[in-house]
Amino acid sequence: MRNIEIEEFRATPITERKVEVVERKGLGHPDYICDSIMNEVSIRLCKEYMERFGAIMHHNIDKGMLVAGEVKTKFGGGVILKPMRIIFGDRATFEVENEFIDVNTIAIGAAKEWIKKNLRFVNSDSIYYQVELARGSAELTDIFKRKDAILGANDTSAAVGYAPMTPTETMVLQTEQYLNSPDFKKRFPESGEDIKVMGLREKNKLSLTIADPLIDMFIESESGYFKKKAELAEEIRTYVIERTEFEPSISLNTLDREGRGMGGIYLTVTGTSAEDADSGQVGRGNRVNGIIPLNRPVSSEAAAGKNPVSHVGKIYNVLSHRIANEIYVNVPDIKEVYVWLLSQIGEPIDQPRIAAAQVIMERGTVESVEKEMNEVIDRELANIQEFCMELAYGKIPVN
Repeated sequence: MRNIEIEEFRATPITERKVEVVERKGLGHPDYICDSIMNEVSIRLCKEYMERFGAIMHHNIDKGMLVAGEVKTKFGGGVILKPMRIIFGDRATFEVENEFIDVNTIAIGAAKEWIKKNLRFVNSDSIYYQVELARGSAELTDIFKRKDAILGANDTSAAVGYAPMTPTETMVLQTEQYLNSPDFKKRFPESGEDIKVMGLREKNKLSLTIADPLIDMFIESESGYFKKKAELAEEIRTYVIERTEFEPSISLNTLDREGRGMGGIYLTVTGTSAEDADSGQVGRGNRVNGIIPLNRPVSSEAAAGKNPVSHVGKIYNVLSHRIANEIYVNVPDIKEVYVWLLSQIGEPIDQPRIAAAQVIMERGTVESVEKEMNEVIDRELANIQEFCMELAYGKIPVN
């Protein structure tokens, strides 16, 4: 028997509140880069461990950092003066039954491939890679040697997920994804990947403040920059108007000032501020559902890079959202639902200390749907091994 609690949540749904704030850090944002690369390292290690040993070994690649480089932007194309540095931190398993795993090569290879695939103007071979991964503690590593069908949690940790996403949350997420889509980049190659979208809904008005670094090789002058910026802003405005019932307003690169040359425009050599302006760190980017929802309770753990079979900071973080969505989709009369999962270190991950759901009802009572909600939560926890393998092979995004 699992410890499951269901209760009514007497609160105003997010969509009915006057103010809603949502952020999305895009593909080329330094924090997004860190989360993505460190999680890709975990995926590569999982595959290596599974192929060679039939099981996933202890690792947590969740202390990564990106140190910004230095460039000189120039109309028509600038130059890189100092490369970025990517630091891989925390723990991994380097040896199993006297067989060596080349963790450093796997980590660097994963980073290079992700960069080649996602950042058009970043040369992955020019980056400095600093691998600071070490062996794990004896007790945490021992969890993986106990041969339990379902591993024990490696931490006492809590996570929360919710459903559904609001129209504002969805619009913020989809706007960034559109601006970083292959089709958009083909039509607007001057648009960089380091796109950030901040959404503010005030009653029925939606304001999107967007940062998009333009690539200097495509810009020949200050006037050319502002012409391209106007084209981009109009394209974004059209996209948003067609997809929302709110009254939208679009602001793009609001730090710009005409007449100030390079000091008044957002130009980059590579399309990411990590080249010169901003460093990045795992855990400072989007939550596992792809946004930073400031009106919602959120988990404090960084999911990216953690191992997917015992680290509840990853497993429960993502699973809480999946359970909430399953409840919302399959149980009638629910307006909004929040799911909380709390682990106890050493206890099987399918037996959380508590699984709790807080529900805002559309109509009816919580008692009328409590049995169905319990069944959903119990089913998802019973299938946790399959869920963990989806995480292990990168089938579920974490940022």
